[in-house]
Amino acid sequence: MFRLARFLPNLVPVSLRERLRASLGAFIGLLATAGLTALALGSGPDLPLLMAPIGASAVLLFAVPASPLAQPWSIAGGNCLAALVGVTCAQWIGDVALAAALAVSISIALMLTLRCLHPPSGAVALTAVIGGPAITDLGYAFAAWPVAINSLLLLAVAVAFNRLTGKDYPHKPPPAPVNDDKLVPFTPRVSLGVTVDDLQTAIRERDEVVSVDPVDLEEVLHRAETLAFARRSGGVVAGSVMTRAVASVAPGTSLRVVLRLLRTHGIKAVPVVDERRRVVGILTQTDLLDKADWGPPRASSGLGWRLRAITNSDRPLRGKARDVMTPLVCTVPAAMPIAMVVQLMADTGHHHLPVVSDEGELLGMVTQSDVVEALFRANIADIARVA
Repeated sequence: MFRLARFLPNLVPVSLRERLRASLGAFIGLLATAGLTALALGSGPDLPLLMAPIGASAVLLFAVPASPLAQPWSIAGGNCLAALVGVTCAQWIGDVALAAALAVSISIALMLTLRCLHPPSGAVALTAVIGGPAITDLGYAFAAWPVAINSLLLLAVAVAFNRLTGKDYPHKPPPAPVNDDKLVPFTPRVSLGVTVDDLQTAIRERDEVVSVDPVDLEEVLHRAETLAFARRSGGVVAGSVMTRAVASVAPGTSLRVVLRLLRTHGIKAVPVVDERRRVVGILTQTDLLDKADWGPPRASSGLGWRLRAITNSDRPLRGKARDVMTPLVCTVPAAMPIAMVVQLMADTGHHHLPVVSDEGELLGMVTQSDVVEALFRANIADIARVA
């Protein structure tokens, strides 16, 4: 059965603003390139201000500036290389059809080898062969003008226009997130197993050009994972299930006081906050058992003695919260979907996560039992809707 949809590209539509931005960029870029070329070299009936392939370059530079095919080395290197190959084939091969075919095919091979693949460069190589007397008479000068001049001028406009309109061009990987020494916020990178190296390996295994930067592809996967988490959690977020009245201690709090607090509230972990209620650490029962100073060793000392001491007496316990707390705290924002919290707990092995504001202030605590109960309620609600 014939289906027209098979012939249409699976291109995700962009906003009207982005369409207008790309169109305006191409208009400004080509107009500026032609104008600056005329000022620099003059104009005449046999001197083209713009070569036709530069229009195709404008599509890439302004409509898909993040593509590896639209980067500076791609346009400058690809166009100039193709021009040199095209002129060489035109001068050494008498048959026009054979010269044109070889010019394009050799250009593709060299661009792939030198990592400057730029689709419009194929048209540059073809123009060098079939462009007519005006192009043929230029010889190798065709690579300098109009090819190099057009390419560099359009590239300069693209750099300025894309940056002024909020596009990262030339495209570069985003900087690694910088974490505060006392705070380790969660990002989707923690839970997603796919890395840039994995993506590059997968693309190599396909053995074909994929016109997407692997770093961009990783960002898209992270965002897709975030959306999937939000959908699976039914809109439930950490702030809606957290315990708000959370016991906390200061870094200088005595460990004896901490132990009494854990016993009184029947909890296994307590966040450590500064004077502005910002989370600077977390202290668990395990920290008390493994790191705390329990006084002079006894003949019967050991883990068993410590367990008996922690349940009966705090007199042997010495030190402050800052001495044994874990300073690198994995925190979550109140708006984080609960399914992401579950994934984070699975990845890090943490059973208690402080919930913080944008300023890092303690808002509450979410535990494994909180998220399990929330997801259970969400699943029951889904089943009820289906039924």
